[in-house]
Amino acid sequence: MSPPNGYANGLEGGADHLSKSVPPAVLLGMSSAPQLTAEQIKEFVALLEVPFDPSVIEWRVTNTTKGKEPLRGQVIPYANQRAYTDRLNVLFTPAGWTRKYTVHTSANFQRGKDQRTVAKVFVTCDLTIFGLGGHSATGEEWTDDENAGTSAEAQAFKRACSCFGLGRYLYHFTGTWVDLDDRKRPKSIPKLGGWATPAGWRQGLRPQRGEGDARQLSNPAGPAETAPESQVREKGSGSVDQRECAKLVRQIEALAEPLGRGIYRGLLKTVARAWNPRQIQDAALLQRVLAQMQSAERGLQRLSGALEKTGSEPLAAILRSVNLRSLNEVSNLETLQKIVFALEEKPEA
Repeated sequence: MSPPNGYANGLEGGADHLSKSVPPAVLLGMSSAPQLTAEQIKEFVALLEVPFDPSVIEWRVTNTTKGKEPLRGQVIPYANQRAYTDRLNVLFTPAGWTRKYTVHTSANFQRGKDQRTVAKVFVTCDLTIFGLGGHSATGEEWTDDENAGTSAEAQAFKRACSCFGLGRYLYHFTGTWVDLDDRKRPKSIPKLGGWATPAGWRQGLRPQRGEGDARQLSNPAGPAETAPESQVREKGSGSVDQRECAKLVRQIEALAEPLGRGIYRGLLKTVARAWNPRQIQDAALLQRVLAQMQSAERGLQRLSGALEKTGSEPLAAILRSVNLRSLNEVSNLETLQKIVFALEEKPEA
């Protein structure tokens, strides 16, 4: 049975071509499967990075204007979990990948104007694609949301997929302003730029990085608009790739001090097998390193917030439980997550 219309994401033969060149054991996820070649891995990653078909893209309202008529809202595109799983099934078969979820909850917080007591649910997704490797990511949601578990699970799965390049292009959007109806639903749907479609992506169109790039930015007081084709460039230009890599390197280096030597060097080594971001010449790999470091930065911020409530004494015991003497020895996201979750479960001092 073929995937539902639209969910095959317009790969048009790419997956069939690869499935003929990849050992069947790899596609079936057998533990004894031979490793993919570097060229096969590169081809698979390229297919994972292709945007979803516009027919499966939905739009979410993230911000609205206040006290203004007509009512306007800022919308961003997203794809349902099915789009992600269907892409994985098309490329690797259902037996060629697997995911595992781990659920944690934080200590209770007083939240909102009514100071109601709630907690947060954290779901970590470990996604493994046989032959490519594995990535993990965490999603979170407040427990007063009746769909908290489902939302956190979907968020974790999509974030893990983005580490392989799947759905990563959606992170380029920061919002387009459109008119809303009286139920705060968009009256019109923005049109995706050419680079955000499978056809445009295969033609080499890419969003222009940097200030004023093709991130669907618009003025909330003006008409709804989307990025014009003049704001995309073909990937064939070496100067564009070099500028992109230089920008990513600067962003990564800026995180060295906030993260600390241990986790900064640890992520460089585990994600890119490098000691210095300037050694990495591939923009996609730099993006993966940056995404992991930004996750680590958020984790350290949560850790700091938890320490303000618990004090430093529980932290020492938690570090001992993971065979560490100090936070400076933390070198990966998994260990950091364990420490944060454990500390958030401690009562306030």
